[in-house]
Amino acid sequence: MIDLVKKLTEAYGPSGREEEVLNLILSELDGYIDGYKFDNLGNLLVWKTGSSGKKVLLDAHADEIGLVVTNIDEKGFLRVETVGGVPPHPYVGQRIRFPNAVGIVYVEGETVEERKKNFSNLNFDNMFVDIGAKSYEEAKSKVPIGSFGVYDSYFFQNGNLLVSKAMDDRIGCAVIVEVFRRLKKVQNTVIGSFSVQEEVGLVGASVAAYSLNPDVCIAVDVTDSADYPKATKRHSMALGKGPAIKIKDRASISNRKIVEKLIETAEASKIPYQMEVLIFGGTNAAALQRTRAGIPAATVSIPTRYVHTPSETVCLDDVEHTVELLIEYSQKGV
Repeated sequence: MIDLVKKLTEAYGPSGREEEVLNLILSELDGYIDGYKFDNLGNLLVWKTGSSGKKVLLDAHADEIGLVVTNIDEKGFLRVETVGGVPPHPYVGQRIRFPNAVGIVYVEGETVEERKKNFSNLNFDNMFVDIGAKSYEEAKSKVPIGSFGVYDSYFFQNGNLLVSKAMDDRIGCAVIVEVFRRLKKVQNTVIGSFSVQEEVGLVGASVAAYSLNPDVCIAVDVTDSADYPKATKRHSMALGKGPAIKIKDRASISNRKIVEKLIETAEASKIPYQMEVLIFGGTNAAALQRTRAGIPAATVSIPTRYVHTPSETVCLDDVEHTVELLIEYSQKGV
């Protein structure tokens, strides 16, 4: 499974440009699904058909945060805006990968005082990207206005920890792929939704479940981990304690029956788990709840350190236990 996580996290797939990731997922599922389709927004939907008539949808978003080029100056330096809700601080000094170039993000400042001021008041008005171009024309030929870039970061394993860009939410995608690989005979039909444009407003998930009309939906996403120095003191989530069963976040409240069944399933199968109340953010569960006449939805999260940085960090044990929990729930919990 580690090889799968490496492939998915290192793939290029900012919001609205997820094709490389989705095609990779589809190739990894070859021989493990009964059918698939791409909907009108670009979401990839796959399924394995059961006999009960019940349908369980597991959703993970395939997109990642990024930057988009808004302007190019006469010397070939790029001006950018975020794709997804990310502060500017993690980008300083980082490499950004565009389809046809790699650039370095840095901060303006003609004097020491101006540089200090800009570093203490970072925003994309005083930041730029250097792709090594010497003119507007050269930069435009490589990275025209409207080009999307992502962190130029690589996957590595640090003991039991997995580190990379785009764990949010390629680790959720990897979990769902692995669920399909391990499912044998299925009682309930299991649908995998690999949705687009979550980072810019839960766009893909708002229609992903519509045509297949599942009985329940579970969003599989990352959540904050509060187990490092001076982390959010109102959060309890930590690496290594198992998947986090979400009660609520800023966007949705998980369906009580699903939450209770997830807890019951975890305890019956001796799968470690933890409870999650997130005081910010949201997942695709908020969009899935509003699909059609309303679909019962909840979130199962993988605690993650350093979310929206080039080095998002998860625990391999939590990933494995999330796979186990979702396999058990999808066949027994509906």
